[in-house]
Amino acid sequence: MANTKGVAATGTGVRPRPRAVLPALCLTQITSWGVLYYAFPVLNPAITADTGWPAGVTTAAFSAALVVSAVVGMYVGRVLDRRGPHAVMTAGSVLGPLSLLVVAAAPHLAVFTAGWLLAGASMAATFYQPAFAALTRWWAPDHIRALTIVTLAGGLASTVFAPLTAALAGHLSWRGTYAVLAGILAAITVPAHALALKAPWPAAPPNPPNITGGHEHVVRSRPFRMLAVTFTLSAFAMYAVVIGLVPLLLERGYTTTQAAWALGLGGAGQTLGRTLYATLARHLGVSARTVSLIALGALTTAALASVAGPYAVLVAVSVLAGVIRGNLTLLQATAVTDRWGTTHYGRLSGLLGAPSHAAAALAPFAGAVLAGPLGGYPALFALLAGLSIAAAATALGARTQQVAGTPGGEVATRHA
Repeated sequence: MANTKGVAATGTGVRPRPRAVLPALCLTQITSWGVLYYAFPVLNPAITADTGWPAGVTTAAFSAALVVSAVVGMYVGRVLDRRGPHAVMTAGSVLGPLSLLVVAAAPHLAVFTAGWLLAGASMAATFYQPAFAALTRWWAPDHIRALTIVTLAGGLASTVFAPLTAALAGHLSWRGTYAVLAGILAAITVPAHALALKAPWPAAPPNPPNITGGHEHVVRSRPFRMLAVTFTLSAFAMYAVVIGLVPLLLERGYTTTQAAWALGLGGAGQTLGRTLYATLARHLGVSARTVSLIALGALTTAALASVAGPYAVLVAVSVLAGVIRGNLTLLQATAVTDRWGTTHYGRLSGLLGAPSHAAAALAPFAGAVLAGPLGGYPALFALLAGLSIAAAATALGARTQQVAGTPGGEVATRHA
């Protein structure tokens, strides 16, 4: 086959891997995350200064986009299982630039918010979930390597687009900057998804032998529900920590520059963590992996809550927390495959990820609101550490039996 390279062995035989998919998804993840997600925090001060809209309200519109992404992602997952990523990701690539043009032209907050709600639907169709579904179906059983490569590329989105957005904003208004970014998003992602993802979508492999019934049985099972609770608690804690790190350090007397460096180096740790996940998966079963990573996240959060200095120690803890976050991204990407196989990956991952994505969207606001009544960010971080411990405990209720053919994978017990 001219447009394929390599093969993947599955229960349905040997299938080709489309040659252009992996590099295309690396490029589009950088661009989609960079334009739709990371440009906003750079431009929001200019938006509020120009329009007079409260920063809390503009940020709420952006968070609403993330909630829409979580909800729409459940439908996207069903479509991915049946038809593959070509139509979904191409349509999302068209909708993304259009939504940003609505944001850029918004005369008032209602239109601004509507633009972000449309952007949320685009996020659901272009961010990690559909990319993970494509790679899992085309690359399994070597999907961890492919997922790692794409998430490493996605980790560069802020590195590329935060400075680019700032540079554009130095010469253009925030509206003009978003218009240019919309053009970049369209020019890169529409042709990449339209051309690279048009290979035939292989039939889903059969359920593993000890899974009975369809995806409905899995969704109703105790392991699935407990895992959804686990990821929701963990996501809330993790994203509240990321957003709260800078005010925590400022509250302790460090400068804005020092706080920014601690946060940025934590992002570098996240990239490092993703390179380590495949090794971790080879040595730990998925239940042990889940409990261990979330518990380690709780420890780093507790350390940030209790250790006031010196600065180098706080930076080291931030880097370690980033390493764990990087692993957690891939842990969630492989959670369905490791336990229930790839048959209904898109649908199950959409349902599993919806509450955790919504929690991630709401966490920054909730953390800021809670910090005051709790008496400051150290107390908030102590509470978040407790939530992570609770998440690790609920992960014990998501234990499943091991799946053959996956590194450390498992499969749910037979359902009646």
